[in-house]
Amino acid sequence: MTSWQDGFHDGASGPGEPEQPSLVRMYAVTGGRTVPRSNLAMEALVSSATSVQLGPTYSREYRAISELCRQVRSVAEVSALLAVPLGVARVLIADMEAEGLVRVYQPQLEAAGTPDRNLLERVLSGLRRL
Repeated sequence: MTSWQDGFHDGASGPGEPEQPSLVRMYAVTGGRTVPRSNLAMEALVSSATSVQLGPTYSREYRAISELCRQVRSVAEVSALLAVPLGVARVLIADMEAEGLVRVYQPQLEAAGTPDRNLLERVLSGLRRL
């Protein structure tokens, strides 16, 4: 899978070199925000809220996340599969949740305030499959 950044570069690549994604592009995509609107754990699970493909009125980042999340994935997996920094993925997913485009399932904390061990093991297993 190619990253959603394909086609965007900072001009630093020479002829014959692969294009490098632009950090400016990621900054623009998140509106300059580095913190999501809601508290979003990297191990939170995300699924698409709709079974239909998002149309061209949505950004290609939103469309890529929606397509990936047809299968339940963690925020960390989305970040890795799209080859974007975790902070960017968290901001985009939180925005999509606010718009009702994805559903987010936050990890349940045990009595000691730590995430459920089974959930963390599932996330780790999913990351290893990448």
